[in-house]
Amino acid sequence: MAQPGFVVWFTGLSGAGKSTLAEALAPVLRERGVPVEILDGDEVRTNLSKGLGFSKEDRDTNILRIGYVAKLLARNGVGVITAAISPYADIRNQVRAQVPNFIEVHVDCSIDELTRRDVKGLYAKALRGEIANFTGVSDPYEAPEHPEVRVNSESQTEAESLADILATLEQRGLVPAAARA
Repeated sequence: MAQPGFVVWFTGLSGAGKSTLAEALAPVLRERGVPVEILDGDEVRTNLSKGLGFSKEDRDTNILRIGYVAKLLARNGVGVITAAISPYADIRNQVRAQVPNFIEVHVDCSIDELTRRDVKGLYAKALRGEIANFTGVSDPYEAPEHPEVRVNSESQTEAESLADILATLEQRGLVPAAARA
């Protein structure tokens, strides 16, 4: 029997590590025989959601588009990994309701640490009021209350976070367990 498709939905503030974890998870899943596609928020904005701004309506439209593509891929047996801020709980829940095997992963990290890591200085500018509608500073980010997995990129290593995510996927029968030495 073929493995079921699923969606690993990374959500978290800008710079928290969503894309890093997505890129690290994909090859592990491929090694286990899972066909994988990554839908990165920045890439989707460039290709599928070009022309959308950062109003709530535009952000919602972008997330719903990512969710729709993820649903199509997952129903065809693909392990879909999304990495998008997806700041609003109601829109994430709409996507969840449409996608079987939806695994929400909250990549948590404090604003202080994100500001320290930010090589572009965007958090510092947002905190000074120089950037409007910056998620987590001047625009809301609604952290998931009950994600399937919560990792903290401030206190966990990448390997620890991946182990938590893989354990959940294995427990739910979505990916085969790793071969033990």
